[in-house]
Amino acid sequence: MAKKKITRKIKGFDKFDDLTKEELQQLKELISPDTLATNIPKKLSILPLRDIIIFPNMIFPVLIGRTPSLKAVNEAIDRDKFIFVSAQKDPMLEELEIKNLYKYGTVAKIIQVLRLPNNLLKVLVEGFFQAKIVKKVANDEFLEAEIEIIDQQYDADDTKLQALIRRASELFSEYVRSDRNLPPEVISAFDSIVNPSQKLYYGAANTRTTLEAKQKILDITDIYKQYFELNKLLASEIELKILENEIDTKIQDSMQKNQRKYYIQEQIKALHQELGEDIDDDIKPDIAKIREMLDKAELPEHAKQKTDEELERLKKTHSMSPEYTTNRNYLEVVASLPWQKRTDDNFSINHVKEILDEDHYDLEKPKERILEYIAVLNLSGNLKKQILCFVGPPGVGKTSLAKSIARALGRNFVRFSLGGVRDEAEIRGHRRTYVGAMPGKILQSMKKAGTVNPVILLDEIDKMTMDFRGDPSSALLEVLDPEQNVAFNDHFVELDYDLSNVMFITTANVKYEIPPPLLDRMEVIELSSYLENDKLNIAKKHIIPKLFDEFGMKEIAVSISDDAILKIIREYTREAGVRGLERELSSILRKLAKEIISKYGDKYKPPLNKSILTVPEFKKTIKQKKFTVNPAKVEELLKVPKYKDNREKLEDKVGVVTGLAWTSVGGEILPVEVTIMPSSAEKLTLTGKLGDVMKESAMAALSFVRSNYAKFGIKSDFYSKKEIHIHVPDGAIPKDGPSAGITIAMALISAATGKKVKGNVAMTGEVNLRGEVLPIGGLKEKLLAAKRIGIKKVLIPKDNKRDIEEVSIEITNGLKIIPVGNIFEGYAECF
Repeated sequence: MAKKKITRKIKGFDKFDDLTKEELQQLKELISPDTLATNIPKKLSILPLRDIIIFPNMIFPVLIGRTPSLKAVNEAIDRDKFIFVSAQKDPMLEELEIKNLYKYGTVAKIIQVLRLPNNLLKVLVEGFFQAKIVKKVANDEFLEAEIEIIDQQYDADDTKLQALIRRASELFSEYVRSDRNLPPEVISAFDSIVNPSQKLYYGAANTRTTLEAKQKILDITDIYKQYFELNKLLASEIELKILENEIDTKIQDSMQKNQRKYYIQEQIKALHQELGEDIDDDIKPDIAKIREMLDKAELPEHAKQKTDEELERLKKTHSMSPEYTTNRNYLEVVASLPWQKRTDDNFSINHVKEILDEDHYDLEKPKERILEYIAVLNLSGNLKKQILCFVGPPGVGKTSLAKSIARALGRNFVRFSLGGVRDEAEIRGHRRTYVGAMPGKILQSMKKAGTVNPVILLDEIDKMTMDFRGDPSSALLEVLDPEQNVAFNDHFVELDYDLSNVMFITTANVKYEIPPPLLDRMEVIELSSYLENDKLNIAKKHIIPKLFDEFGMKEIAVSISDDAILKIIREYTREAGVRGLERELSSILRKLAKEIISKYGDKYKPPLNKSILTVPEFKKTIKQKKFTVNPAKVEELLKVPKYKDNREKLEDKVGVVTGLAWTSVGGEILPVEVTIMPSSAEKLTLTGKLGDVMKESAMAALSFVRSNYAKFGIKSDFYSKKEIHIHVPDGAIPKDGPSAGITIAMALISAATGKKVKGNVAMTGEVNLRGEVLPIGGLKEKLLAAKRIGIKKVLIPKDNKRDIEEVSIEITNGLKIIPVGNIFEGYAECF
């Protein structure tokens, strides 16, 4: 009766709660491995598992929701409830194939099925045999495969196996004791198992490790190797658990120590308050440390009074309060500022001159002005009203000149860029009421310098902007005004700080973009563009030695000819300064280094973090070689030149005139082209991305030519039913300004008369409606641009004649400079 009842229960998948102990024992006999081994079908449905592995002799509930898995379980119920369970390689995959599962898994039997809401199924399965997938069975509804049960052959009394089992028992006991999440009863359960295979899988199942580590045991078919792997896994996990427990202990100890310390401090505080005594600073190490910092800072009287008040407030503030942190940060900032410490100035003019000559080639006028400045310092000993502003194109040495001044004077140097600064708080700091408040850039620079008399470079002062957050240029007025900066007040520090001992130097690319109130407080020293000869000497005396040192090539015989440097200057760079030249020379030396190492050094292995030149064999080989960079080598390494040399293309043309323009990166050639075409009506077309001022200049030039057509031999109807097209090439670059007026007028006259304009003539100047040529700026840069492409004659406004004296003779030499007062005087020189 009992046996029939058990059979009925299995077939119906009811609960087993009503079975007696005797009936459960009979059930166990019915589904024992010995009985099942011969009755398991070779073809089984597959149940994929996420993040778990079911070993043989292990009972585990599995929650199923995927449709293929539900169908696989239903199929298993029809096949005596046997199913193959295997873990997914990627637990995130939803649509699975056989290849997405591990090959080795477990043949299990479904013991119990419970249906849950939302179409979920809870299935209780018991593992029986280690098995592997042999062959996939085609099935579109669920995964199915032919399964081979692993028949392990071993001698339970074998001494080697007994030794492995004994070691596993020791390690497993130690592992369970080290893991706080495992109950001690697991050890006795493990020790009571007699069957070696069951013992192995019980130990593996109760190890809290990764799925991959457990799967590794299931992938092994030899029980000796399986035990060896289990022992290795247990030993590794024990070591990790010991480390974790040590870390947890340290954390707990630290927390208990802090809690104990806080408790004791509160008790002492309460006792002192009970006795009516002040709490000693030593009780709070933070306050004692800040007190020590403030004593060392040598604060002036007004600052000392303020910090004493803040320190008293800090003592009375609870250390867990946000205000405590804010006040402590404030006091630390004040204590870290230099209030008295200073460096000794070296005002020796000869020393300063030596440093400036060592660091910079040429720049005679700026150097002379700096020496005058030092001479005044010698006499007055006062830096007031001495704020320098270096103005010039990028790469001419403004920043490095400021560094040289600091080095010559023996002062600390700090630089910060004002480019893009649009918030007044960047200069003056934030008020302490704001979260994350900090002092402004000025006091941060003072803190960084560490002395009251550093050299502070305010870089790119012309590139500041303003928005709703304030105008930083207005905040700088107090900094750069000698009458006000003696008591500079930062919003964060809220104390008068003396900046009068600081030597401020500013830099800008364009003078007219500096706000006028700021410009009024500075003395401008202009650094103009370099000539070819200047660049050549800078490259030879400064750039190349620096690069040799940087690239470790001082001991290699590398020579770069003057012609090679000039080729780089003319055909690979077009700039006022030398940054592009340095970049191209760096590129050449890098490519040369690659060639040298590839050819001579690849077979040598240098010591760790050492140069290959420390290898004697390589050093001996390389010392016998010489490497020369000539113009041909430059083109081989840098490939096609970026800029064409237009010296031979200065041909006489109709309607094409060479103008001269000034840009923030130096002088440029500005050719103007004019053509006149038939049209249904009079029309003026302007192209080349011209600005409003330049368009107005073109209209003024056209009006002048039309009103004076007879004097230039132009037909009276040259404009009637014609379209005049004025074009300035290189339309990608915006162009503006009035100085192209004379150029446009000459191009219009040439196009209207059909006469060619001399190709070796360039010009610059603004033109009004009366034909007068008005003065312009940037004469030196424009003359340099003309000389660079081989122009022989340059027309300039008569009022700029006085500016020629300030232009270097190296620029004017070979140029015929003709001052003209009006268009008629220029006309005679062009045609």
